Amino acid sequence: MLRSRTARAEESLEAQLASVANRPTTRDPEQETLLADSVGVALLVVLDRLNPDERLAFVLHDVFAVPFDEITAIIHRTPEAARQLASRARRRVQAKESNASANVSEQRKVVDAFLTALKSADFEGLVAVLDPDVLVRIDEAAGGPGAPREIRGARNWAQGAVAFSQIVRFAQPAMVDGSVGFVVAPQGKLSRVLRFTIANGKIVQADIIADPARLRELDLAVL
Repeated sequence: MLRSRTARAEESLEAQLASVANRPTTRDPEQETLLADSVGVALLVVLDRLNPDERLAFVLHDVFAVPFDEITAIIHRTPEAARQLASRARRRVQAKESNASANVSEQRKVVDAFLTALKSADFEGLVAVLDPDVLVRIDEAAGGPGAPREIRGARNWAQGAVAFSQIVRFAQPAMVDGSVGFVVAPQGKLSRVLRFTIANGKIVQADIIADPARLRELDLAVL
């Protein structure tokens, strides 16, 4: 939209944004999937968690280099407030630096190996990255009525996890509460999160979270 402004100089940015806001929200599922693939599932999830002003300030300034003086006319804030909104959004989008980068890198390797094995339904590959006594906790929304809330043991979890290999084609690694985990977000809509505890190159604990209230409380950031 911004790149087309030179060819449509008679129409203001505000008018273009208003026209987009008034369009029908129904979208082609294939286009949604392509968007998620090109932008990144984790980024879509995090952007969706920003409030509208934060999202506008961040995307317009950081992605399209729109000056804050111009952004203020859209969000009806002062330039300083617009800068603060973009800065706050930027912190939420970026992975936190509280963990040492080497530690995050090692966690990422384990999670990537887990996802690769899960997507290919590789039972032995899953077992290889799990601690033999791994504890998996599953909330009711993720497991369904009557399903176990806890699973103990690498082979026990790997056996059940293989059945969900189709779901994780929508998965992407992300920072979850300061550690590397992953989000599952078909068409960019967050449906569940796996939060891991990793030690000595193995996953020793996993929390599978799908309850909407719990998902809103998670601190997610893009890797």
